[in-house]
Amino acid sequence: MDSGERRGVGRLAQGPLFAAHPPRHSSCPSSCMDASIAIKPVFERFQSVIITSGTLSPLDIYPKILDFHPVTMATFTMTLARTCLCPMIVGRGNDQVAISSKFETREDIAVIRNYGNLLLEMSAIVPDGIVAFFTSYQYMENIVASWYEQGILENIQRNKLIFIETQDGAETSMALEKYQEACENGRGAILLSVARGKVSEGIDFVHHYGRAVIMFGVPYVYTQSRILKARLEYLRDQFQIRENDFLTFDAMRHAAQCVGRAIRGKTDYGLMIFADKRFARADKRGKLPRWIQEHITDANLNLTVDEAVQVAKYFLRQMAQPFHKEDQLGLSLLTLEQLQSEEMLRKVEQIAHQV
Repeated sequence: MDSGERRGVGRLAQGPLFAAHPPRHSSCPSSCMDASIAIKPVFERFQSVIITSGTLSPLDIYPKILDFHPVTMATFTMTLARTCLCPMIVGRGNDQVAISSKFETREDIAVIRNYGNLLLEMSAIVPDGIVAFFTSYQYMENIVASWYEQGILENIQRNKLIFIETQDGAETSMALEKYQEACENGRGAILLSVARGKVSEGIDFVHHYGRAVIMFGVPYVYTQSRILKARLEYLRDQFQIRENDFLTFDAMRHAAQCVGRAIRGKTDYGLMIFADKRFARADKRGKLPRWIQEHITDANLNLTVDEAVQVAKYFLRQMAQPFHKEDQLGLSLLTLEQLQSEEMLRKVEQIAHQV
């Protein structure tokens, strides 16, 4: 063995041909199975802790996985002067083929075509910005490649510009900047994103930046992960939480986070489109936040693409009507007289007494 071989470079043949062998490092990845470890210092330091969010649903699972006993749990809805959100579930294409992101239909050309037609139709009627979420980067890449081959992408680009979130932070930041510019100048744009990505968890699409959000598929986490399997086993053994219950809870929480990007205030408005037939099932729909559930009417379940377009057109016409801040007084905003009323004072006293 010569000095080159001792340094990890092996001689393969006569002449200057060398192959470098990368150094081998043993690693043992670890993952926290118990979420209560992270929040325990908060409970120990503060006497009263309020955990609140627009996507804490269903509530009963949080005391289990965070290991605390709640004094009170409550789910609130939104008091609106006008119905400014329109959630709907699109379960079929115009050809009556059921659409879903489940593994068995991921390569189905009819499903991919119907997803593309949904985005194409919405791009023609929704003003300004549309944000579309997919279940994973790989699924998004496959769908977009198929849309390109079918000519759907070209048709969409006639209506709006298309920007795509990537796993590179700098590229995604640039895409977001250009997306906002296109919304500002009236050209309109579509941002293709991924559930659990940067866009879904940290970016607000206020007003014209997000007039419609489309969730393509149910964002289940990758179930073959060894870390996930270990966590599911831990939750089952420690808290008697069934595997399917946790996976559905996690998927619907992320779906709600994605579509909730569109509504960031009482004067905002937007479409929430759940594009997967499985969203219509009671076990899925029931895990959405109450403020979304109560606006999903029976008429908006399992729609075709054409039916969804008609619902969207009607909603957007309603939202185009004049609306002033004064219209909220007494409904979604309390007047001075209401704040000073005896009834309101009694409610405040009751809350103070409970605390």
